[in-house]
Amino acid sequence: MSSSFSLILRDNRIRIPAVTLVALAFTYASTVPYQSIIGINELDLSNGAYSALVFFSAVVNVATSLTLGIWSDRLKERRPLVLGLSVAGMLGFGSIAIIHSPAIFIFSTLLLVPMSGSTYSLLFASLRARTNQMERGEGAAVTATVRAMFSGSWALAPGLIGLYLVNSPSMTPAYGIAALASCTCFCLYFFFAPGNGSAGPAADPVGFLASLKRIFMPNVLIRVIIMSLLFALQRLNGMLLPLIITRAAGGNVADVGFIAGLTALLEMPFMMMWGLAQRRFRTAHVLAFGALIYCAYLLLLGFASAPWHIYALLLVNACGAAAILSVPITYLQDLIADRPGLGTSLLSLNTFIGTGIAAGLFAFGTSLTDYSGTAFVGAGAGLAAIGALLHLESSRRQARQPACAAQGTRPLQSPRLTAP
Repeated sequence: MSSSFSLILRDNRIRIPAVTLVALAFTYASTVPYQSIIGINELDLSNGAYSALVFFSAVVNVATSLTLGIWSDRLKERRPLVLGLSVAGMLGFGSIAIIHSPAIFIFSTLLLVPMSGSTYSLLFASLRARTNQMERGEGAAVTATVRAMFSGSWALAPGLIGLYLVNSPSMTPAYGIAALASCTCFCLYFFFAPGNGSAGPAADPVGFLASLKRIFMPNVLIRVIIMSLLFALQRLNGMLLPLIITRAAGGNVADVGFIAGLTALLEMPFMMMWGLAQRRFRTAHVLAFGALIYCAYLLLLGFASAPWHIYALLLVNACGAAAILSVPITYLQDLIADRPGLGTSLLSLNTFIGTGIAAGLFAFGTSLTDYSGTAFVGAGAGLAAIGALLHLESSRRQARQPACAAQGTRPLQSPRLTAP
């Protein structure tokens, strides 16, 4: 862990994107907990209108991330794109904070805010372009450490902002804080990142459709779907945990907030632990083991009948969630390793598909059983995804070994040009 931190601190091409990601986390953490309160309670949007707004906002985020990811691979540096998206964040979050209007809220949430969210993919693309020049395990550890720093901001911001707004009649000042965070991202890249760029020459020009086609290649798409299913487990837990705490376990909303914040804090050291594990073991195996721990957590969650049961599962929850949230970053980037922007944009696609799968699992599970039973459904889906992942990776290695033997060469050890 110390070596990863030292690499981040001494390398400007890693340090600036990492610090910018910490600032970017405040834009998410400042607004996500309060978005529905502002939209429905303060601006009187209907439940249906708000649901549609969230869905189409996610579509815009995926489309923007994919488009800019492909475009960024054709540029020598990603700095202008980060600056532009930071401006979108300042305008989007700032307008909601200043102008209390349903029209402004809808416009900003639908277009400007998801555009700002695409900064996440671009920053990790910049990191990937730099870590491509490192040894595989070292690069994976750096990525996991940066992701842990991002989670740290997530853990701290909601509580601090909640204290700041405890006596406020409106939650919209939270969007003002997000606008300041976007301004911080802009300043970091404007003043400290000239030439930071992509840490290397631009990729060979490839048409937009040709680049997009690589995402829909069977060997890539099926792995994205498996990653989405694993990510869906974490999203499903986000839906189930508050309901299980307040119903089956007999807890209260204070337990919900405390457990959420404590889990986010505990995820940080576990993320760095999983990053270190990737130095010794294959990424797919590390992810499978972490996901297996999360499936065990979901199974145990289904049996929870008292608040202390939930607290007893905190470490298991954080350990498994840390793997599901951090390890897939490297895994997905490795699928299209020669195009850092395109490969990293798979993160947005993964989030979009995973959220949809989580909603489907929730609807399916609750139609058959209660919330605790739905946790069992999630665990079963997770075990199926783990089995599919291990089968795919085993089949790929077996197919590659005979080819290498026939050519009298050793199997390729680096996953840079193939799926991990």
